[in-house]
Amino acid sequence: MRSALFRAATFTVAFGSLAAAAALAPTPAFAQNAQAANPASAFVNDNMHKGLEILNNKSLSVEQRRVQFEGFLLGLTDMKRIAAFTLGQYRRGASQADQDAFGNAFQNYAVAVYQSYFAKYAGQTLRVVNSQERAPGDFIVTTEMNSPNDRTGQPLEVDFRVRTDGPKPVVVDMSVAGIWLAIEERDQFTSFLGQNNGDIKLLIQYLSDLAKQFK
Repeated sequence: MRSALFRAATFTVAFGSLAAAAALAPTPAFAQNAQAANPASAFVNDNMHKGLEILNNKSLSVEQRRVQFEGFLLGLTDMKRIAAFTLGQYRRGASQADQDAFGNAFQNYAVAVYQSYFAKYAGQTLRVVNSQERAPGDFIVTTEMNSPNDRTGQPLEVDFRVRTDGPKPVVVDMSVAGIWLAIEERDQFTSFLGQNNGDIKLLIQYLSDLAKQFK
């Protein structure tokens, strides 16, 4: 199960690294497809520029840049919603205290992964190419990521699931090459819990240990 959770960590790395890759992309890479103009695609497009400004601000110290970029990531995603989703059926039987503790552990784990990897993705570009409303206030924004080091010339499709039915738009999941990351993490976490008598505290401890390793 240790290897399974490390595989889950790999998907979280992808989640964070793609957000970072978007933030690091040159401004021209964010030209939107005209047919994709809607609040969700505009949210994805606009936030990439905000991340770019943080990472390119040479007046900030490394620590200031880290703190600001963490705030950017947390503002872009709904970590509480994602964390609750990844508990699957085990959320129903968990106490509110355990749910809150897991939410905090999941956020710390995810942020640690993001911060560990975001600097490695400079030079990649992300372009919004399409957006579809799958349900009221629930959009799939399709983007293409290109790496200058990829000689195949084939872009990687990255889909953002964006909810616009709350106080502000938020990313609640991402799909990399057809794999939805929150769904993958839910499968890994619920498998871990299934083999450990539904002990959420044990999962919390494991995520905390992973976060320390990434830091």
